[in-house]
Amino acid sequence: MTKLEIRLAKEEDKKYLIEWLMQPNVLEWFPMCNLMEVEDAAKIWISYIQYDAVLTVLCDNVPCGIANLYIQTNPKLAHQCLFPIIVDEKYRGRGIGTYLLENLIKLAKEKFKIELLHLEVYSGNPAIHLYERLGFVKYGVHKRFLKKDGKYWDKILMQKKL
Repeated sequence: MTKLEIRLAKEEDKKYLIEWLMQPNVLEWFPMCNLMEVEDAAKIWISYIQYDAVLTVLCDNVPCGIANLYIQTNPKLAHQCLFPIIVDEKYRGRGIGTYLLENLIKLAKEKFKIELLHLEVYSGNPAIHLYERLGFVKYGVHKRFLKKDGKYWDKILMQKKL
């Protein structure tokens, strides 16, 4: 039986985040192109540990996913929050993303009093089904947002009222 556990992320989790973002085909779903951009994004992502706003999920004591609340310190914006999430490809399809996102929603609502959680996802990303299942709804589309090798992807904007 698989044991899942959630904990606040630690600085050393950045290496896992970089590893997971660099897995084959993952960058297709993120607006980064190379290791330098992934390292920059991971630095920003992990910087939110200072607010206790980053969660790591462990499967049998092994880190396998991470999610972050980009909380706003400006009081005018503090009611809403953007988040990213990633699960190690070896652990996908096992409910870990659901578990991680449910805990992130709980953290957003209880600790940070977030009223509106939102995300950006690119057309064709299989995670869209997870977001819809957890009550996120599409509120906008940025057509042809990404372009690679002559192919375009739309950026889909989704949100959930907490």
